[in-house]
Amino acid sequence: MVTQEESVRSRGRRSAFLPLGRLLLASLRKFDPRILWSNPVLLITWAGAVLTTIVAIVEPFVGGPPQSDGTWLPPGFSWAIAVCLWLTLLTATFAESLAEGLGHTQTSALRASQTRVEAHQVLHYDSLRDASARTAQIREVPAVDLRPGDVIVAEAGDVIPTDGEVVWGIGMVDESPITGESAPVIREAGGDRSSVTGGTKMMSDRIVVRVRQVSGSSAVDKMIDLAERAHRLKAPKELALTALLSSFSLSFVLVAVTLNAIVSPVAKPISIPILVSLVVCLIPTEIAALMSVTGIASMHKLLRHGVLVDSGHALETAGDLTAVLLDKTGTITQGRRRATDFAPLDDARRGDLIRAAAICSIDDPTTEGTSIIQLAGSLGVGVEGEETTGKNVRFSAQTRMSGRDMPNGLSIRKGAESAILAWLKHVGSQQTRETEDSLRQLTESVARSGDTPLVVAVKPAGGAGRVLGVIHLKDTVKPSLSSRIQDLRSLGVKTVMVTGDNPLTAKTIAAEIGVDDFLGDATPEDKLAVITKEQAAGHFVAMTGDGANDAPALAQADVGMAMNTATGAAKEAANMIILDDDPTKIVDIIEIGRRQMATRGALITFNIANDLVRYFTLFPALFSGTFPGLNRLNLLHLHSVPSAVLSTVIFSIVVMGILLPLALFGVPYRLADLGRALTRNMLFYGLGGVLVAAVGIKAIDLVVMLVPGY
Repeated sequence: MVTQEESVRSRGRRSAFLPLGRLLLASLRKFDPRILWSNPVLLITWAGAVLTTIVAIVEPFVGGPPQSDGTWLPPGFSWAIAVCLWLTLLTATFAESLAEGLGHTQTSALRASQTRVEAHQVLHYDSLRDASARTAQIREVPAVDLRPGDVIVAEAGDVIPTDGEVVWGIGMVDESPITGESAPVIREAGGDRSSVTGGTKMMSDRIVVRVRQVSGSSAVDKMIDLAERAHRLKAPKELALTALLSSFSLSFVLVAVTLNAIVSPVAKPISIPILVSLVVCLIPTEIAALMSVTGIASMHKLLRHGVLVDSGHALETAGDLTAVLLDKTGTITQGRRRATDFAPLDDARRGDLIRAAAICSIDDPTTEGTSIIQLAGSLGVGVEGEETTGKNVRFSAQTRMSGRDMPNGLSIRKGAESAILAWLKHVGSQQTRETEDSLRQLTESVARSGDTPLVVAVKPAGGAGRVLGVIHLKDTVKPSLSSRIQDLRSLGVKTVMVTGDNPLTAKTIAAEIGVDDFLGDATPEDKLAVITKEQAAGHFVAMTGDGANDAPALAQADVGMAMNTATGAAKEAANMIILDDDPTKIVDIIEIGRRQMATRGALITFNIANDLVRYFTLFPALFSGTFPGLNRLNLLHLHSVPSAVLSTVIFSIVVMGILLPLALFGVPYRLADLGRALTRNMLFYGLGGVLVAAVGIKAIDLVVMLVPGY
């Protein structure tokens, strides 16, 4: 089976080398001051480059000012500084263009999968008696003409034009263009497997789909758009850092503007190229250039892992997560619970239980409903002829019941134990203590085995309602989930499983996968309350889910993660979509979020350490002629003032090239305590920044001094 990671990796090999010309052109376009306005540090660099270029042009006509020690600068010095400043800016914009280009090679495959195709639209579907739409009038329409609420038919070989919900039928769908998984998956009406994604392909059978999004504006389309223009989206922490860097840079500009006035009584004025070099070398140019690169690269790392992110804020928050709520059905388990047995209660007849369960499942299109009818049929109890009798009662997250009201006044319900007992009480059928105890013992017995008990009850017209028994529903836990839960624990992340199932079933599943806590019989309000409680306790909370009843919790969570098969409401509420429905991707999400934080910390530490060395290369050189004692601070023994300045400017270009791979791929980071990782990285990159700057500037100085005049 081809995984999402392997699929993207193979696409990456085909696009291993991005066209250099295209990248350079994209980098040059970013020289536009209107674009640089969002990055004030680079805007200052641009302004310095422009000013130095003007000085270099007019210098031959007016003559250049001497250095502070009275000697003249070497010929062509201003041009050398101007060229280096433009190269510094080009390197900075090239870094961002490269990150965006690498990201586009990944999103291009997803974009290609959202193909514009012809759709088979069903006319007047809601007025049809035949849900299969075989007798309906069908017309061919461009997918772009579809609107939410329209109904289409998809058969083997058809491309599903946009996101929707299966309202009839079952079929195999190839989702490899979206998830990277080569094996087709089943999509069917009802339940947690009814959602289909635009760009996927029908492999077999026939389904009827109600359109949820117009073509080109599906959940995947929106997130691809956001991924492709990620460089325009800044998270709150990045905005705060940008403001700090801008203030820091402004202070150096003020120093440069006032420096000549301050030293004029004792020294000659310093030339504009040197002042500009002083500013550009000491402002945090590398941090400003590479900070956005780390965010773009991290978002596309998640894309390689099969996760679409809608904002940099969601990714940054992922690094802070300390609690995760996992919805059970469809997230922890496969979400395809099937009926395996019928257990009558007390003196109820097994045949009555089976028939009642089958009748109230006639209009239940979920796997549970169809499996109940199939199991009843295999036991000799059929419901042929009952399809048009009675009134269907649909399941809701609030009532947690479904059923059927028959023409003779008989009401049949199936649902959770607490919901059924509440219904019986509501319709005036009080159960005896003995009956309730017997039912509890029966449901507990089913729950302890890991199955979900579904209680069936009836109420005749004018009679007292009673419980007939319990249906065994069996589901399976997704593979490798237990080990990934342990990974979350090693990260210091609390795990809580929430489910609408019986608490004993929840307890059994929770013990099997090893979560820290669980909540059974959970309503949407309960899930919301758990998240609010954890947030009030100081936790950053993530929530995974796939059902419409998970939408409120997904919206409330700091990071909401919906499965790709999730309902439209769940996808809209979430800020991440896990394309291959693997909830264990939460570990990758947290790890990438924390690696981004560690990488940014390393870049900032490295740049500050570089600046310390640059202070000792620039400031002593400026006034060493006037104040010879400053030569003692020339720790690197740089050859001359022009050589010291030019070597430092050239190093600013080189160091950005050194840091670019670090920003793209991240610092080495293992699943460990983030605080210790940051401390270790700050120590390592702090010392590394000093050594790299000292060795680099000195090496460049040895080359520059060979040029006449330097």
